[in-house]
Amino acid sequence: MNFQQLRIIRETVRRNFNLTEVAIALHTSQPGVSKHIKDLEDELGIEIFVRKGKRLLGLTEPGKDLVGVVEQILLDSQNLRRIADQYASRESGHFVVATTHTQARYALPRIIKWFKTDYPRVHLALHQGGPKEIADMLVAGQADVGIATESLDARPELVSFPFYTWHHALIVPHGHPLLSRDEVTLEALAEYPIITYHEGFTGRAHIDAAFAEAGIVPDIVLSAIDADVIKTYVELEMGVGIVASMAYDSSKDHALRMIEVPTLFPPNTTRLAVRRGAFLRDYAHAFIEKVCPDVGSDALRSAILNPGETD
Repeated sequence: MNFQQLRIIRETVRRNFNLTEVAIALHTSQPGVSKHIKDLEDELGIEIFVRKGKRLLGLTEPGKDLVGVVEQILLDSQNLRRIADQYASRESGHFVVATTHTQARYALPRIIKWFKTDYPRVHLALHQGGPKEIADMLVAGQADVGIATESLDARPELVSFPFYTWHHALIVPHGHPLLSRDEVTLEALAEYPIITYHEGFTGRAHIDAAFAEAGIVPDIVLSAIDADVIKTYVELEMGVGIVASMAYDSSKDHALRMIEVPTLFPPNTTRLAVRRGAFLRDYAHAFIEKVCPDVGSDALRSAILNPGETD
């Protein structure tokens, strides 16, 4: 038994039992992947995968039990390397934060600047992606910390903490009729074309839910993952924008006006998440405590290092 065999088992499950994709992901050959699987099955005396000819269709019952152990062994091996790095070079390392465009652009700049000032020898990689991609990166060990509004609290492999709560707001060009209203209702908003976030991004589910509950089908003419793109098309008078309120900057968005509507849509909570059971370097803990100061260092370490801990 060796780590390459265990990595192949894990990757086979992650790649939906497609051995060609497993070989590409692990930079090896498909026959090599098949041989490693067969060798491990022979050594253990069990079949890990259900087969139809040469194709793998899923996990056998013993295979389902084995995969959890494989995941833990590989996580522990990663933790061993991190513990060694922690004591060998306390002030240097590599720290990966996966987050969405909205958080990277509007919520994190001051925190990132603080981190680089306090930990100049740590290489910080800021990876932007969608919420699901961020969760997948955390589970796969490709990111140390993930920050997003969606998906992170829905994955049992992750432990998450609230970062901050925010609301959507409307943005319109100067002179738009909605600016003259004392109160903007969903009915009034639905009279205009709408430009907002793509499904699965930046609280879009709450926007959809509010309209659905009111029995209104909005005319969403354009969706994007980037608030700057939304603002561009609102400036072109293609519709009313619905964006995260922190995405509007009166000193820069001169062609637009923001209409605060804190009760029109449900509030959103952006969360920070890490992989359960992962060992994190001191600088990672410092970053998390800066983002989520109300959590407390003892509670933070307990939640992360205890795989059975709940949020």
